[in-house]
Amino acid sequence: MVGPRRPLFVLFGSSIVEYSFSDQGWGAILAHIYSRKADIFLRGYSGWNSRQAVEVLDQVFPKDDAVQPSLVIVYFGGNDSVSPHPRGLSSHVPLSEYVENMRKIAIHLKSLSEKTRIIFLTTPPVNEAQMLEILGVEDRTNERCQTYADALVRMCQEMGIKAINLCDAFKQRHDWSSTCFTDGIHLSAVGSKIMAREILKVLKEAEWKPSLHWESLPIEFA
Repeated sequence: MVGPRRPLFVLFGSSIVEYSFSDQGWGAILAHIYSRKADIFLRGYSGWNSRQAVEVLDQVFPKDDAVQPSLVIVYFGGNDSVSPHPRGLSSHVPLSEYVENMRKIAIHLKSLSEKTRIIFLTTPPVNEAQMLEILGVEDRTNERCQTYADALVRMCQEMGIKAINLCDAFKQRHDWSSTCFTDGIHLSAVGSKIMAREILKVLKEAEWKPSLHWESLPIEFA
C-alpha cells in the first residue's frame, strides 16, 4: 500500500469487470472520476460464474484484513445465464442456485465491515445476432438475461442491497442492441458509459454516511 490512504473500491466479477479498464471501459471512467479521491481495485475473472466466485470469497475478501473496502461493486450473471449444456459443459448455473450464490456473496461482503457498501450489477441484455456473427455462439438469450436480472434485483431488495438492473438501463436506449456491445456480449464505450452513469447515480442517491459519491469525497492534497 502507498499513502495517504484513500477509500478502497473493489470491482468484483467476470469478464465485464476484467475488461472494464480497456476501450473507454466503465472501470476506467470511475478511476478517472475518482482520481485523487479513491483507489479502485480490479478483481475480474473472464468466464467465471457465481459458483466460482463463492469458492474464492475468503481469498479475495479476507475477513481479517486490517483495511476493508469502502465499496464493492459485484457483477456475475452473464455466464450463469447461458443455456444449459446436455453434458454440463457450460458455465450455466440454475437460477435458484445463482440467486443463492449471490446471497452468499452479499452476506460475506456485509460481514467485512459495517462501513462496507455494496452495489450488485445484473447481467445486461445481449445482441443475439451480433453474438452469433462475431463469436459464433448462440448460448445466451435476452429472455434468460432478463429473468436472471430480475431475480437478482428481487434478492437485493429483500436484503437491502443496492442493485442496478442493466437489462432495464440499456433498453432505455432505442438503439441499445447496435451501440452497446463489441461482440454482442461485452461492452462498447457506449455500454460502459451507461454502466458508469447508473453506478454514479446510485452513489449520489444513496443515503450512506459518509457518502461515497465523488463530489462528496475530499481531494487529496487539494
